[in-house]
Amino acid sequence: MPDQTDRPNGLTYRDAGVDIDAGAALVEAIKPAAASTARPGVVDGLGGFGALFDLRAAGYRDPILVAATDGVGTKLKLAIETGIFGTVGVDLVAMCVNDLVCQGAEPLFFLDYYATGALDVASGAAVVNGIAEGCRLAGCALIGGETAEMPGLYAKGDFDLAGFAVGAMERGGALPRAMAAGDVLFGLPSSGVHSNGFSLVRKVAERAGLGWEAPAPFAAGPLGAALLAPTRIYVKAALAAIRAGASGLAHITGGGLTENLPRVLPEGLGAEIDLSAISAPPVFGWLREAGGVAEAEMLRTFNCGIGMVVVAPAAAAEAVEGALWAKREAPVRLGALVPGAGVTYRGALA
Repeated sequence: MPDQTDRPNGLTYRDAGVDIDAGAALVEAIKPAAASTARPGVVDGLGGFGALFDLRAAGYRDPILVAATDGVGTKLKLAIETGIFGTVGVDLVAMCVNDLVCQGAEPLFFLDYYATGALDVASGAAVVNGIAEGCRLAGCALIGGETAEMPGLYAKGDFDLAGFAVGAMERGGALPRAMAAGDVLFGLPSSGVHSNGFSLVRKVAERAGLGWEAPAPFAAGPLGAALLAPTRIYVKAALAAIRAGASGLAHITGGGLTENLPRVLPEGLGAEIDLSAISAPPVFGWLREAGGVAEAEMLRTFNCGIGMVVVAPAAAAEAVEGALWAKREAPVRLGALVPGAGVTYRGALA
C-alpha cells in the first residue's frame, strides 16, 4: 500500500501548476451544454475514455465516413486580449463542419481539444459553450474532448483550440460531381472576416493605431468585439442544396475565392466571377483602406463577403437557389463555370 504519511515540503500537482479540481469543475460545468447537442446516434455522454456513435441509429445504411480537423488560428489571440471567449468555440466548429459538408457529408459528431497554461473554469466554460452552440447550428453532437493544462508550454492566460468533426454520407454521395461550362455559381454571404487572415487583420489594426477597445471604424461598438463576430455555419443550407442537385461546394477560408474555388473544379474548367455582385461587409473596406491592401491580395486572403460557394448545374440552378432561400440564406449569383482554369474576375469589389 502506498505510504500515505504527510511529508514536509512535499509537492502536489497543483504546486506544479496543474489544478485537477479545476479540470473536474470544468467537466461538470460543460455537461449541460454537451447534452444539449444530442442527436440520433449518440450512445453515451461525456466522461468515458472514448465516445460511441451508432451510424445505424443515425439512419445510415451503407455509410462512408468523412473526417475534418481545424483550429481558429490567430483569432484566438484577439479573444485572449479582449477577454471575449464566447464566440471562438463557434468558429472552431464552423471551420471543421463547413469543410466536411463540402465533401457531401452530414456532420454527425464533434470533439475538441482545449490546451492552456493555467485553467480558468469560467473562460474555459465560455469557450466550450460556444463549441456547443456551433454544434447545435450544425446539427452535430459534442460527444467528447480533451482539456490539457500545461504550465510552461503556454503563457499565463494563453490557450489553443483544435476541433475534430466526423460525418457520413451514403456510398456514392461524394462531392464534387460532374460539372460543365455554364454551371451556375451561388455565393452565400459571410458574417465578416470569419477565422482566416487575422495575422493581417492584427497588422492593419496596429498600423491604424487602434486598440481593441477603440470604436470600430466599420461597425457599432469596440473594434475587438466587432472582429470577433463568429464564422457562419452553412451546413443545413449546404445539405439542402445538395439534395436539390448541387454538384459542388467550396468553403472560402484562407486563400479566399482565388485559391479555394479551384479545389472543387475539374481539369479544364475555371470560374468567372462578377465582383460587383458581392455586397461585402464594411470590415473589408476598412481592411483594404487602412492597410493599403490591393484587391488581388484581398481576394486571396479574405472571404471578402462570401463564405461558401455552391456550384449548381444550369438545369438545377433554380431548384438549388430555392432550397437555399428556404434555409434562410440569401444566395448571390456570382457567375458561372467557363472553359479554362482558376478564377477570373470582372467588375470590382464595392
